[in-house]
Amino acid sequence: MGRLQHHHRSRSASSFARSSEATAADIDARSVGCAAADAVECPFGRVDGLARAEIREAAYEVFFMSCRAAGGRGGGLNYYPAGGESGGDGSPTIGAGPRGGTGMNVVSSRAKRALGLKARRSSQPTTVRSSMNASSAPGSPGRMRAVRDQQSAPGSPGRPRRPMTSAEIMRQQMRVTEQSDARLRKTLMRTLVGQVGRKAETIILPLELLRQLKLTDFADSGEHHQWQRRQLKLLEAGLIIHSSLPFDRLNAPVIRFREIMQAADSRAIDTGKASDSMRALCDAVLALAWRSAPGTGPHGEAACHWADGYPLNVLLYVSLLQAIFDLKEETVVLDEVDELLELMKRTWTTLGMNKMLHNVCFAWVLFQQYVATGQVEPDLAGAALAMLTEVAADAKQENHDPVYARVLSSALGAIHDWSEKRLLDYHERYGKGMASTGTGAMESALSLALSTGKIVAENVPGMGITSADIEREGSGVGSFDGNRVDYYVRCSMRSAFTKILENELGQGNSEIIDREGEPSEILARLAKDTEQLALSERDKFSPVLKRWHPFPGAAAEVTLHSCYGVVLKQYLGKATCLTNELVRVLHAAGRLEKALVQMMAEDVADSDDGGKSVVREVVPYDVESIVARLLKTWIEERLRIAKECLLRAKDTESWIPKSKSEPYARSAVDLMKLAKTTIDEFFGIPVSARDDMVQDLADSLGEIFQEYINFLASCGTKQSYLPSLPPLTRCNQDSRIIRLWRRAATPCRVPAVSPRGGVYHGQSLSSSGGHNPRPSTSRGTRRLYVRLNTLHYLLSHIHALDKSLSFFSHGRCTSPTSCAANRRLAPSSHFDHARAAAQSTIGSVAEVAAYRLIFLDSHHSFYGGLYVGGVTDARIRPALRTLKQNLSLLVSVLVDRAQPVAVREVMKASFQAFLIVLLAGGSDRSFTTEDHAMIEEDFRSLKRAFCTRGEGLVAEEVVEAEAQAVEGVVALMGQTAEQLVEEFGIATCESSGAGSTGQRLPMPPTTRRWSRTDPSTILRVLCHRDEDVASHFLKRAFQLPKRR
Repeated sequence: MGRLQHHHRSRSASSFARSSEATAADIDARSVGCAAADAVECPFGRVDGLARAEIREAAYEVFFMSCRAAGGRGGGLNYYPAGGESGGDGSPTIGAGPRGGTGMNVVSSRAKRALGLKARRSSQPTTVRSSMNASSAPGSPGRMRAVRDQQSAPGSPGRPRRPMTSAEIMRQQMRVTEQSDARLRKTLMRTLVGQVGRKAETIILPLELLRQLKLTDFADSGEHHQWQRRQLKLLEAGLIIHSSLPFDRLNAPVIRFREIMQAADSRAIDTGKASDSMRALCDAVLALAWRSAPGTGPHGEAACHWADGYPLNVLLYVSLLQAIFDLKEETVVLDEVDELLELMKRTWTTLGMNKMLHNVCFAWVLFQQYVATGQVEPDLAGAALAMLTEVAADAKQENHDPVYARVLSSALGAIHDWSEKRLLDYHERYGKGMASTGTGAMESALSLALSTGKIVAENVPGMGITSADIEREGSGVGSFDGNRVDYYVRCSMRSAFTKILENELGQGNSEIIDREGEPSEILARLAKDTEQLALSERDKFSPVLKRWHPFPGAAAEVTLHSCYGVVLKQYLGKATCLTNELVRVLHAAGRLEKALVQMMAEDVADSDDGGKSVVREVVPYDVESIVARLLKTWIEERLRIAKECLLRAKDTESWIPKSKSEPYARSAVDLMKLAKTTIDEFFGIPVSARDDMVQDLADSLGEIFQEYINFLASCGTKQSYLPSLPPLTRCNQDSRIIRLWRRAATPCRVPAVSPRGGVYHGQSLSSSGGHNPRPSTSRGTRRLYVRLNTLHYLLSHIHALDKSLSFFSHGRCTSPTSCAANRRLAPSSHFDHARAAAQSTIGSVAEVAAYRLIFLDSHHSFYGGLYVGGVTDARIRPALRTLKQNLSLLVSVLVDRAQPVAVREVMKASFQAFLIVLLAGGSDRSFTTEDHAMIEEDFRSLKRAFCTRGEGLVAEEVVEAEAQAVEGVVALMGQTAEQLVEEFGIATCESSGAGSTGQRLPMPPTTRRWSRTDPSTILRVLCHRDEDVASHFLKRAFQLPKRR
């Protein structure tokens, strides 16, 4: 019955001496104060106009009358008037045994044993001081008992103690004054004179009191008037307001009674025998009290009904039952409870009570006392549970009396509501108390709630708990008790979680996303507090709850898991990207989920179905998938920013370096910073899901890098700077005089416009322009150099990013000092395509820059001026001076890693320009065999420019390898026309497969792959040979025209 094994010493009513009126008033005031502070209200309602003390005094009067009237049937009330020389009080004895007192062994109280209450320690019988009272009738039981008690107490002083009578115990317990008790005894003695067999239920006690007591029986008129109004109020409540039998409230007796009540409000009515008011009152009261029940007909037997209407009868009886508790130790039930309860049964006929109503009222009184005393005595709760067992048996009977149904539903509803209110938040109610007010009180509340709930569900319809709840298996517990406990656990856990959340927020608002501070810290702390709450539940409350629930801890953990999940979902709903704070929250949620699931698994391990019903309720946080989704979103956002940076570079990049220390494009710097930040932050996010996305991130960044590299490569091709090949013609055979005139007229040639928009005045200006000409490198070429620098900048940073990806993805960082060394050793393979594209683009951009430098920027000194008008007057020295200045500028602009490739490409472009001058120089150039030595010397000077001025950037063997084709062509320049014609024929036959006998030689295709064995190359040497043999051959073989 929810009782804890706690021994509490029971006290006897003998522990109290007769107190003064002031002491009684203090006790009553203390009791009223306790009732006011009590959290549970009386469920039976109230009687208007009658205070609690007045109800209690009326109950005592009914009790005393019922016992006094039963004297003729054994165990009645024996009255011995007070007075005499000893000053004894002459209290009546109710059902006294042969030795007086209660006539029973109080140590072996059957009622206390049945209720589970502990018997008091061995003590003297309940006694009261008495002496030989002269006014006590000789030979009376009271006198003889006093004499025996005095004789049986050797050595006692002059005033021996006698046992207290039950009447005295009840008067003392119900705090009735001796004056009121004396007036009551006087009235009953006068009423019952000559009516020994009169039944108590036929006595309308308030009417008899009004008849017998006069103003002289009271201290003053005010007390008499107040007492008279109380009696009239009691009659009104029992006969009219709460009558047990229906009647017409407008009939004559009711009207007469109301008139008398109104008259008594202003002054006391005259109750003398000759008083008209008294006669009218008696007629009205008797007419209302003596009636027959409905349905018995006009000749039905009438009975007296003046105090058996609900709720008056129940309130009076409950006041009697409350007298069983010790006034000084309110948690203790008197040892005389057996006889007191037996005597209380004699009021049943007057109050319309029966055994079933008694059981309900007694259960309520025990419960009410348990609550009023602060729930410190579990035995009281156990006693209430014992009575509820009786109530449950009674409630199963059919055809309940309507009054019983109302009393049952009111009492059980109040007990159930009080208990359930606390159980729905048992962490707050029982989490901080000691054993008596903590889990012990919680166990009692659980027993009370489940007992009353089951009775209500099975026998009291319409109270919100139905029998369907007993069969409900929604929670998987499968029993009424288990389901209700499951409900309490879940509600209390939600309430406890809400309080923790509100404490974290510092206000009564559980909307975490509305906080101005950092919600991630709150959620992280909330996860720890939630885990502590689960541990506290498992250690403190689950052992108690397991009595009714197979796995209460699992139910609590599922609830906490769900509650935190709601808050987490709310927080994640506002998260747009993955941050370190968000990751900390997700890690905290993951740890909490792991701890809760572990505890849940331990709790359900011993259950029949393994706790499948509870496990099915768990909706995983799925932290890993959330992290993966947010990480993917985070990556997409960073890639979007990188693409925006790329698009911005395409629209705004000017290829002007930020400074000499940073000779590369600003857009590349921004892009690489963004990529490095992305990778660093990516690996700074402590989640395992990132390892699966490393390659996805690398691929996406690699695509952006390649697109930017393609943007760098979009600077044209070398073909756009190569001059178009002039048509093949024959050299004119001018006379020596014409040649001399042309040579003399060369310094006065009209200035020519360079391809870059400038002007140049031929070789004479170049040769006389000084020894330190300015570099001819244009801004466009310098911007190509910036592209080269940018490509090398990208290449180095891509390599570093690749190392970081490989290093971090393998988790090799164990300490700050080992990170750098390990990162250098980490393999790099994530950006292979981007690196290959960068390497290829470096070569193509360097080639374009070189061809632009030579064929556009240096056009006036190379293709536009070298050997124009004759080899002797247009040597390569001015071009070399310009080339050296351009190379110096190139080295100063390009970063070290870009210089070798760029210089090598300039060398190739220079050699190509030299070949085009020799082979496709146009009508302004012609050569003879005498020019071979000078041309050969000029080319050697050109090679030396790259071996020396190149500052070792181009190896000599590389220069020699690239110079082989040019040297082969220069060698052709030293051959005679006849030799050239012969070699052309051989080369043409070999390339075309044509025979040499009588067949016409075909025109060889122009491939621009100049070499000594190429027919087109030999043919162009012949076209530039100013000799008759060459001219005749070209005319005869291909009908080439003369130059104009």
